[in-house]
Amino acid sequence: MAKGAIIDVTKESLAGFLEENGYELYHCEFVKEGRDWFLRVYIDLADRSGYVSTEDCEKVSRYLSGKLDEADPFAGNYYLEVSSPGMDRPLLKPEHYERFLGEEVEVKLYKGKDGTKKIQGVLKAFEKSEDPDDYLVTILDHTGKEWNLLLCEIAKARLAVII
Repeated sequence: MAKGAIIDVTKESLAGFLEENGYELYHCEFVKEGRDWFLRVYIDLADRSGYVSTEDCEKVSRYLSGKLDEADPFAGNYYLEVSSPGMDRPLLKPEHYERFLGEEVEVKLYKGKDGTKKIQGVLKAFEKSEDPDDYLVTILDHTGKEWNLLLCEIAKARLAVII
C-alpha cells in the first residue's frame, strides 16, 4: 500500500476515536529511516486547554494499534509512535498558521532574503489565495520589521519556545 494510503487509513481509523476522547490529529507521517518504517501520529487536545500527556499518547496508541492490526495496511513491519507535536511544534498546514496567529514563530527560508535565512517574530497574518504557493505569511520581527513571505519561500516554520 502506498504511503499516502497508509496515512489515509490511519486518519480514518482515528477520526471518531479522537473526537470522542477530546483529541485532534495534528499531523501524521509514514517515513523510512534506515531499514525501518515509522508511522508517526501527532495528537493535540481539541479544546487546547493544556498539553498532551504520556497517558493520552498511550491511550491513542493502544486504540490505533488494534485498528491497524485489523486493517493491516502495510505488508512489512513498522514502528507506531504517538506523541504531542511539542511546544516547538512545526507549522505544516495552512490551518496551523491560522491557529497560531499572534504567537512567536521561527522561520527558515529556502533562499536568503534581506541578508538572512532565519526570521523570528510574531506571526501577524496569514492570507490565503487561490494558489497555495501564494499564501502570504506576515511576521513582525523583534526589530519592528514586517516580513511578508510567500508560503512557498518557507522551508520550515515552528513555534518558538521563549524561556
